[in-house]
Amino acid sequence: MSLNIDFLDETNEVGEKLTEQLEDLLQFAASKEMVESGSELSVTFVTNERIQEINREYRGKDYPTDVISFALEEIGEGEIQVSGNELPRVLGDIIISIKKAHEQAGEYGHSFEREIGFLAVHGLLHLLGYDHENEEDEKKMFARQRVILDEYGLQR
Repeated sequence: MSLNIDFLDETNEVGEKLTEQLEDLLQFAASKEMVESGSELSVTFVTNERIQEINREYRGKDYPTDVISFALEEIGEGEIQVSGNELPRVLGDIIISIKKAHEQAGEYGHSFEREIGFLAVHGLLHLLGYDHENEEDEKKMFARQRVILDEYGLQR
């Protein structure tokens, strides 16, 4: 089972080693979630300024955040679902603020690599339909993240 992942680093701060580690982690998480082989997603690393622009434009929240996910499988009002047996499953896009990841790693007292891993898995779970809009959903999503990260070896 393998995902097709496109990484884009708009900050020029993420090295090859971390990208490889994130790819391995996301592959691991996808296998735990039984995601179809060949499914696609993108991960983009951005500045706080850029994620704030995205947050403002798409979520109406004018502040930087740590991670934003755009699930392409969610059908919005007036949109048409595109499907076909020969088409790969396109999960969507994960956008991560590198500065926020550094800040939060310091706040939570763990490594930058663990924080980036947490944000990547968090984003993937959103693409797969998990959410944390209410307490019950939050418990389920955060428990799943913890299990995946712990089993992978990225404990707090």
